[in-house]
Amino acid sequence: MSRIYDSRKRILVTGGAGFLGSHLIDRLLADGHEVLCADNLFTGTKRNIDHLHNHSRFEFLRHDITFPLFVEVDEIYNLACPASPIHYQHDPVQTTKTSVHGAINMLGLAKRLKCRIFQASTSEVYGDPSVHPQTETYWGNVNPIGPRSCYDEGKRCAETLFFDYHRQHGLEVKVARIFNTYGPRMHPRDGRVVSNFIVQALKGEPITLYGDGSQTRSFCYVDDLIEGFVRLMDSPADVTGPVNLGNPGEFTIRALAEKVLAMTGSRPKLEFRALPADDPKQRQPDITLAKSRLGWSPMVALDKGLPATIEYFRSLM
Repeated sequence: MSRIYDSRKRILVTGGAGFLGSHLIDRLLADGHEVLCADNLFTGTKRNIDHLHNHSRFEFLRHDITFPLFVEVDEIYNLACPASPIHYQHDPVQTTKTSVHGAINMLGLAKRLKCRIFQASTSEVYGDPSVHPQTETYWGNVNPIGPRSCYDEGKRCAETLFFDYHRQHGLEVKVARIFNTYGPRMHPRDGRVVSNFIVQALKGEPITLYGDGSQTRSFCYVDDLIEGFVRLMDSPADVTGPVNLGNPGEFTIRALAEKVLAMTGSRPKLEFRALPADDPKQRQPDITLAKSRLGWSPMVALDKGLPATIEYFRSLM
């Protein structure tokens, strides 16, 4: 139920100073909406939203969503949560609280406002999958007590809460399961494979590979992902998700390293280390549902998205 006194939407984006959140805000502002960005800046940075501070339809609020938030908005995108292993393992209890308490607080706000709410879930809910590629009907293979569990199980619990609010209170929910995404504004020290490889290559350091580099990932460019977010939020009420959003093009980690080395002009030197605990060996989305219900599929190939990402990191360094 949108506010009846204004046709322009006022949209809350939690985690809006982060990598994905800042790109989503750019898109929502370009579409003519007002945006309230809430972020405690644990992993987000004001650098990602510096260009928006003089924008008449943008507002920043420093806030931790593990505490209730009392605002008036028409839609909520809940993106707040550390999303890389280095960051979410730094304070695993707080990571779980952000996923679970944060979901409860944002769902309570959406319930009071009778507005749609979007949950940025993750492909990590599938764990180390025994089904390949992963469909939304797959329940996953997750270690509930491992070092990654604070994030994996926190996001799984958040999904549970979203669908319980949907069933119990009739709340309109939208749940997206995000697969590996890359692009400008990634944190240079987030420990993710794309940012790791680019920073190491630009510094002339050896590229660090875990295991033998044969594990696979599917890499989605950030602009494609944000298009999927908006299409899911604007979809009919019966499209609740979860919906996989990612690029089904599958690459080995070693192949990614070789691409980064070639594009940066760095000397090819690889350093192999032991695999981290619970690191998934395969990750590839089945996006049949996104194609059929949202008309969405990624458009930016890795060979096109990587150069823009490399140039961003080059500008930082």
